[in-house]
Amino acid sequence: MKDTIISLIQESIDAKKKMLDEGQLVYIQSIANKINEAYQHGKKTIIFGNGGSACDALHFAAELVCRFEKNRKALPSIALTENISSLTAIGNDFGYEYVFSRQIEAFANKGDIVIAITTSGNSENVIKAVEKAKEMGLFVIGLTGEDGGQLKLLSDMCYRAPSKVTGRIQECHILVLHILAKLVEEKIFAE
Repeated sequence: MKDTIISLIQESIDAKKKMLDEGQLVYIQSIANKINEAYQHGKKTIIFGNGGSACDALHFAAELVCRFEKNRKALPSIALTENISSLTAIGNDFGYEYVFSRQIEAFANKGDIVIAITTSGNSENVIKAVEKAKEMGLFVIGLTGEDGGQLKLLSDMCYRAPSKVTGRIQECHILVLHILAKLVEEKIFAE
């Protein structure tokens, strides 16, 4: 059991060390700049994913609406996983593959940032939502695993966590989201 614990911790450390690559750092900074630009123009972020990625979407939206480290004005952010009534109604009436795209259609406005999270890059409901977002002229940021799947081709920017293991990908995603929350707060609410 101890060997398994050590192995998992080491895998996580190794993935995060790869995040220190200069290209990865510059890319994360570029994503933060794009989100900052949207907020500076009175726009919002719309975030979604399935399973653990759904939780990451909720977590990131909460960091933006409530606070990350600074007591400051709320930033508009919606996690499309937060309304169980809409999710189940859309899933029942149209199909689960439309649970995010219908909400994009309802809530998104030109200039908003869409953040799609899927470790595989291939979740059908995420891909359909991204396609709807692109049809509406929205800027899409994808968060995926190393391969990137279909999402890397559809996104305007796609951060690919440096791992093929779902758990390590999710650990990298939450770190990236925390970094983005910090960079957004520092830029938008610079004293």
